[in-house]
Amino acid sequence: MKFFAIGDLHLSFRKRVDPAAWGSVEVYKPMDIFGDGWREHYRKIYENWLNTVKKGDIVLMPGDISWALKLAEARFDLEFLGLLPGAVICVAGNHDYWWQSLTQVRAVLPGNMAVIQNDHVLAGDIAICGSRGWWCPGSQCFTSDDMKIYRRELIRMDNSLGTVDLKKVRDIIVLIHFMPTAESHEKNEFIEMFQKYGVSTVIYSHLHGGAARLRLPENAWGIDFHLVSADFLDFTPLLIKEF
Repeated sequence: MKFFAIGDLHLSFRKRVDPAAWGSVEVYKPMDIFGDGWREHYRKIYENWLNTVKKGDIVLMPGDISWALKLAEARFDLEFLGLLPGAVICVAGNHDYWWQSLTQVRAVLPGNMAVIQNDHVLAGDIAICGSRGWWCPGSQCFTSDDMKIYRRELIRMDNSLGTVDLKKVRDIIVLIHFMPTAESHEKNEFIEMFQKYGVSTVIYSHLHGGAARLRLPENAWGIDFHLVSADFLDFTPLLIKEF
């Protein structure tokens, strides 16, 4: 079993996607306003995914899946993911406004997709946990108003990890949308929590373009960290682990 990861797909389809007719695709938020590399990024994702991921593989997605504001508006984006091979496991990002009622979200997911919120998903004996996360204390943009959200995300992450029977799993992988430290990469409560539960791997996104320079080292505190923003990966799912 192979575990891949890619985040920040930022999809915004107006209608159902036909991969045999890319010229007919309509989006309401073209991503090439952020640079030519984003031009028809959805096609790059589709083609690179097909060339990389096989049936039986897992693709981990740490948020910012769709620009939709309401669940009904996300339906074509979710259908697009349903066209792709592998099982997709996600947490919400800060732009996933469509993700509100967990029950309603799960009711419309394609068959190959699962979401995490205060719980976990098992892939064999590998537990996938996570939460959105937030700016961490010490971040350049962190204000007193952010502390409440940061604390809430710590609770959600603890809730997720706490649902795992540690005696029955071989490994724990965490998905979190935001980098789980400030830019200075100082150890904080998220890192302490990951160590407490024996997390081996943390997958995050959110950082784009030049901001990728702020990413964590690939290994710190005995944990592997992977930045998987789609543009950072040239829109190709990254192989994380193979069991």
